[in-house]
Amino acid sequence: MRKPLMMLTLAFAVPAGAAIWQGGDLSRFFAASASSGDLLSGCTDVPEAVALATELRDRALRIERYMEALDTRKAEIATAEAALRARATELRQQKSGIQSRRDGASQAVREDIDRLIAVYDQMKPAEAAAVLTNLPPDFAAEILMRVRPEAGARIIAAVEPRQAALLTAQMGARSARND
Repeated sequence: MRKPLMMLTLAFAVPAGAAIWQGGDLSRFFAASASSGDLLSGCTDVPEAVALATELRDRALRIERYMEALDTRKAEIATAEAALRARATELRQQKSGIQSRRDGASQAVREDIDRLIAVYDQMKPAEAAAVLTNLPPDFAAEILMRVRPEAGARIIAAVEPRQAALLTAQMGARSARND
């Protein structure tokens, strides 16, 4: 039983070795074939040889089915990769569109804030103080931090002392967070 196995090993190893040596393609040597016609010629009376030929044929069939399944799976993976690449490109385009709209909106907000600050800069300090005392302290502090320093000082001077202390504390806290 060992001798036929050794012969089969040599039958596969020698051509494969030659192909490796020459840098050739090994797939033609290992291509599965489910036909056992030549393999059994003259050996049909040896049950071990018949069993071995049957086993080899079954293995060859399983390998062929496995290779076909692998090819199918490779095709599915290639299709999925192409779909993912297309989706990623689409998402990148959407992201850039969103970013440009967000930048435009941010710019509009900054312009609105700049106009509001300009209004407070032009107001009389007593009028600006009256309006700021009715605003939420964090918003009023933000406005005071953005107006010109001279205008901010006159506005704080016109605010009642408790409110001025609160606004100054808010301004300090906001300044500390920005650092």
